Amino acid sequence: MSAEKILSDWKKGIFKPVYWLEGEEAYFIDQVVAYAEHKILPESEKGFNLTVFYGRDADWVAVINACRRYPMFAERQVVLLKEAQHMRDIDKLEAYIENPLTSTVFVVSYKDKKVDGRSKLAKVLKQKGELLSTKKIYDNQLPDWTNSIVQQHGLTITQKALFLMVDHIGNDLSRIENEVEKLVVNLAGRKNITEDDIENYIGVSKEFNVFEMQDAIAKKDLSKAVRIIQYFDANPKAAPIQMLLPALYNFFSKVFMVFGAGTNDEKGLASALGINPYFIRDYLQAARTYNYQGVERILLLLHEYNLRSVGVHDAGTSDAGLMKEMIVKMMN
Repeated sequence: MSAEKILSDWKKGIFKPVYWLEGEEAYFIDQVVAYAEHKILPESEKGFNLTVFYGRDADWVAVINACRRYPMFAERQVVLLKEAQHMRDIDKLEAYIENPLTSTVFVVSYKDKKVDGRSKLAKVLKQKGELLSTKKIYDNQLPDWTNSIVQQHGLTITQKALFLMVDHIGNDLSRIENEVEKLVVNLAGRKNITEDDIENYIGVSKEFNVFEMQDAIAKKDLSKAVRIIQYFDANPKAAPIQMLLPALYNFFSKVFMVFGAGTNDEKGLASALGINPYFIRDYLQAARTYNYQGVERILLLLHEYNLRSVGVHDAGTSDAGLMKEMIVKMMN
């Protein structure tokens, strides 16, 4: 079951006795728990019928006793067990889950872990409870996911602004949602998010970023690449070398795949490379500029300078010095 389906059911007044939320993507777990805590019961009923436990301090007997109470002056009660991954003897909850009270909505947040599928608890959960098992979404799915959050707020976003935001924030769904909400406030009624908005309100430069560095190298624009490196040197948090080198390696690894893709169709090529079609021409540009041997050489240089950036075979060259030296070798 998905977080979306659980919330949809709850909004329709459809409740199951037990919900077990597990896995590595905290965003979806937090989304369900927040709704359970703040929206299932009206304010007038929460004082008597909402109980919250935290796994590190919770005793399994107390949790089960709370779940077995009947609601007071209400149709149902809600019992939350947060941070259940830290609870001792959590398998003892199996006795209640096997025979739960229908007037209790018991929600367990079990982050960063999954119940052992071979255990009796797992088998009981599958039979008696609703199980939400989450995992991190893939990086190439982030733009579409982010765009859906933007659309939920009644906004649109330019392609470049979208990718600037995703690249800057990374795979942190909660932060992406928070930044979109910040943009909603700052747009003051405007409906389209632009690169200027990303620069002004999120803090990533539209001119000096990883995408622009990739573009400069792909086109052998040395002066532009040097300007970007100088900006990064003056603003170390903008794109530290430990972030920049893997990003460039990922870019040129996919450029290298162009030569073996067996198609010139841009849409098919984008699908084969696992990238958004909006950027496919950047990859094709780099492939034409450097050819097979040139891209292979760039990948070797990136590996070499990644080692040097952590002190292997290097006497202490600055990050900016390493980057300038590397791109000159790439372009020559």
